[in-house]
Amino acid sequence: MLRQYLLAFCLALVTSFTALAQAPASGIKGLIKTKKGEPLPFAAIIVKGTSVSTISNEEGQYQLDLKPGYYEVIFQYLGYKTGQKNFTVEEKMQTFDLTMEEQALNLGEVRIGARDEDPAYTIMRSAIAKSRYHFLQVDSYTAKVYSKSSFVITDLPMEFLYKKELKEMEKEANFKKGVPMLNETVSEVTFRQPSVYKQRVVATRSSMDKNMADPNMYLLASFYQPEVVKAVSPLSPRAFAYYKFEYLGAFRENGIEVNKIKVTPRNWGEGVYRGTIQIIEGEWSIYSLDLQTVNTGFRLDIKQVYSPVQGVWMPVNQQFHVQGGIYGLKGKGDFVISQSFTNVKVNPAFKPDIVVIDDKKYAEEAKKVRLTGREIKTQSMEQVVSKQKEFSAKNLRKMMKEYEKQDLKEKEKKGEDIDLRMSREDSTQVDSMATRRTMAFWDSLRTVPLTVAEVKSYTRLDSLVITHEGSEKQKDSLKASKGDTTKLKKGSKFGFGDLLTGHNFRLGKESPFRLDYIGPLPGVQVNTVEGLVLNGAGLKLRHLGGRKKTSGKSGVARNGQEWSVGGLTRYSFGRNKLLATGVGDYGWGRNAISISGGRGIAQFNGESPMHPLLNTLTTLFLEQNFIKEYQKDFLRVDFKNSQENEHFEIKASIEYADRSALPNLEKTSPYRWIDWKRREFTSNIPDNAENRTDAAVLPPPMQAHQALTVGIAASYKPWQKYRTRSGKTSYYDDDSPKFSVNYRKGIHNAFGSDVDFDFVQIGIQHGFETGIRSKLRYKLAAGSFLNNNAVQFPDYQHFAGNRFFFQLGDPVGTFRMLDYYKYSTSKEFFEAHVLTELRQFLLTQIPWFRILGVKENFFLHYLATPDSDNYAELGYGLDIGIRFPLRVEVVNNFEGFKYKSTGFRVGTTMNIGWGKN
Repeated sequence: MLRQYLLAFCLALVTSFTALAQAPASGIKGLIKTKKGEPLPFAAIIVKGTSVSTISNEEGQYQLDLKPGYYEVIFQYLGYKTGQKNFTVEEKMQTFDLTMEEQALNLGEVRIGARDEDPAYTIMRSAIAKSRYHFLQVDSYTAKVYSKSSFVITDLPMEFLYKKELKEMEKEANFKKGVPMLNETVSEVTFRQPSVYKQRVVATRSSMDKNMADPNMYLLASFYQPEVVKAVSPLSPRAFAYYKFEYLGAFRENGIEVNKIKVTPRNWGEGVYRGTIQIIEGEWSIYSLDLQTVNTGFRLDIKQVYSPVQGVWMPVNQQFHVQGGIYGLKGKGDFVISQSFTNVKVNPAFKPDIVVIDDKKYAEEAKKVRLTGREIKTQSMEQVVSKQKEFSAKNLRKMMKEYEKQDLKEKEKKGEDIDLRMSREDSTQVDSMATRRTMAFWDSLRTVPLTVAEVKSYTRLDSLVITHEGSEKQKDSLKASKGDTTKLKKGSKFGFGDLLTGHNFRLGKESPFRLDYIGPLPGVQVNTVEGLVLNGAGLKLRHLGGRKKTSGKSGVARNGQEWSVGGLTRYSFGRNKLLATGVGDYGWGRNAISISGGRGIAQFNGESPMHPLLNTLTTLFLEQNFIKEYQKDFLRVDFKNSQENEHFEIKASIEYADRSALPNLEKTSPYRWIDWKRREFTSNIPDNAENRTDAAVLPPPMQAHQALTVGIAASYKPWQKYRTRSGKTSYYDDDSPKFSVNYRKGIHNAFGSDVDFDFVQIGIQHGFETGIRSKLRYKLAAGSFLNNNAVQFPDYQHFAGNRFFFQLGDPVGTFRMLDYYKYSTSKEFFEAHVLTELRQFLLTQIPWFRILGVKENFFLHYLATPDSDNYAELGYGLDIGIRFPLRVEVVNNFEGFKYKSTGFRVGTTMNIGWGKN
């Protein structure tokens, strides 16, 4: 033990001497503070005429490593006068403490009367008009980036329950409440338009694990974009709908005039910012900003300071501060980036000297320089800006849109990469020495000094590493345990629990085959037709794709073809019957074919609108049996071809089935645990208005019959956003319009088939944003049986009904109170569904609701069939799905445009498949 401590002490001593020997010998350091002596955290320190810069830490301390020579150093902080100091750096570290003065704003001769507009609006209109211009101005750059993330857990829920585990985490992973979890990264970032970032990590260090290469992501929030962190930017084209602006004054620094604008949201809450933004007069670019937003109960503060680089104002430092809590877990975090730019390439079409004229305030001047639509569309951006320097704000916005259209067409012609959503494309390369850098190396690279708490966090980690070094025998034991991969991991053995829930067996380490045992427990259900049911138990053999040897790390690769064969069972205790089905699947590329057959039980609506688990609960506790089902002996083939994210999809199926009705069990009382005096179980015959001959009498049960049916369905999203990489096109998952068509046919007399019908349906669904965190979605569908000579009830057109207070699935296309089968039809129909989500309406007028992310919903559902009498639902709901995936709704239904009843629903957007099939 003594030997270990002596070894550790010697190592620490050698490291200290090495650090002293290699420590930078020259530069400046010090404290930045206010007149009151309060430290100014994250102040920017820039060496004029160079790419060298840094920022102060949370304690106001800074350090700037410089070679001997003469330097002009600039000190910047939001709301304070910029300081400048000349230094002659010698072979030593100089100390310079700076006291910064608050910025005095000059209002000039601005007068705001009752009829006059605040000058902030003129400034912001010009800045907004030029925002896209600034966003696309830089084609590429290289930046040396230092980033530091620090997160502290300040409170834990019910901490007394896991005190022992916390102690273990403190020893093993250096995690402790109140101690910063620190991560530092030094990297070289290369950027090129539109959004390609390549990060080469030179050094990375974590206070959680000394050897973990987990570099910080290169976060760059551009407020020239319409949205930043899911909130509307003050420079968005929609900004005036969300913000009020107030001119606070201006100041002059280094030959430029800077306007300070107060940003006030019209309604504070999620999706908007508040704070200040400083805009350079004439240039209309960002000088600095200090903005705050909230998201899911967390407060996020963003600060940015810009500096001129090759004539373009670039963000030299950014700060993200987050604080808040959820479910009793509270914490705060900081993410700081200090960067210096080199190799900045400016797009020649975006010259910085153009002048923007506000159409509203300077209408006559704007008219003189106004361009026609033809002039904008028939010239390139470079041609336009070479002919004139002054543009109206409206013209400039149109020019930017036309530039992006022309740029897209040019890229398509050349076969270059395209991304309509302009999503970030990140790649990170970590230097092999990134986690092995010495303290001296870090001291030479780190541009932001560590705080006292952060130094302690690293010190704790170093102590843990030394403590856990252990003896050579322990190290050898550890290596042996890591190297022994033949032993089964905990949880991989087949146990009694797996007998009920299921288990996967890998048939050999490199084998593509896997045997799945499916247990009976997930399929346990209760209904009045079969009693207690064990559904889905069986075996399935899977082939996970052919393999071939490669030169890659794993040495194997799959060829994209998969298949499986299996058998499943369904045992009914009430009927004392065992049913069995077989299934085989084969998939290749984006195609899949499935063959299934046997004897099974199915709901009359093939979409299974009532989940068996919910029906089990309603049967046992509420004496309500919503599921209606029948038996079929069948053989079915399905085919599906689909492109990525539903861009285009086609499905086809053919089924031959011998169908028969099933009655309720004679004794259903064992499946009713609570006897409700005003309720009783209903018949298994679906109550359908079209089939009733007498309003007081149920229609007769379905006659046994055979049915040969075929179906084909296709859907297409023509305006779906996409991206092209190396000639390969992929599509984004979005809510662009989706058109669909569906055809089903019952073939009469083939193999004894009794059905004879032709059905066609068309539909459209679409969703679009109506504002920040506000959206409108709709689904429309219409269809008709062109031939309905012999239509059996399973082949009717059914609708997504609901009778239970708890609802699963799609909140747009599902009725809230419609009976599952009442208006199913063998004739024609039209249905419409509209759901609008509003960030602010009634209750969300209260800021507390908006801060928590609560949204209000209004929805309308309508169904027209020959017997539905214009069935409609109108409802209102609160969507609290950010913290809990739930909706609370009140809904009214109408028939014949007359009010019928009111219901309450609790819904979720989650689709729970466990035990459904």
